Amino acid sequence: MEKIKNFTQNTINIILKISQKILPKKLLVLEQKFLTVEVVLYIIFGVLTTIVNIGSFAILTSFFSLEENFANVIAIILAVLFAYFTNKGLVFNSTASTFKEKLYEFFKFMLGRAFTMIIELVGFYLLFNIINIPKLISKTFITILVIILNFFISKFFAFKK
Repeated sequence: MEKIKNFTQNTINIILKISQKILPKKLLVLEQKFLTVEVVLYIIFGVLTTIVNIGSFAILTSFFSLEENFANVIAIILAVLFAYFTNKGLVFNSTASTFKEKLYEFFKFMLGRAFTMIIELVGFYLLFNIINIPKLISKTFITILVIILNFFISKFFAFKK
């Protein structure tokens, strides 16, 4: 776990060194503010979570011919479980040590994800069933919105120190 964080920090340092030579000062300040190990790892694991989400959705609808909305629920659940375990240790450095603390943290994480799951379900339904946007485009668009919401919920609610 520590090796991943060190590698990420070293990569960020290289990017910042290069940026100092090519970016205007205002953009450099902005980059330094947002280019943190936490954000980079969240993006990486967010992409992997999205792959789990969209990939399982595609497999469930294409190979198993599940109805789109039901497949969407299963895909979201798989992605949430993947996200919890990666975010807990690798992104937000959970300090929960007792069983009670871990259970409470898991509950808060799931509560936040339940909230964004509702947003994802309603959003997908509206985009796919009402507006008639193709299913994978609908799924991808709403997933990006949910990833952004989940970062803030995880950082300031579920894994708040």
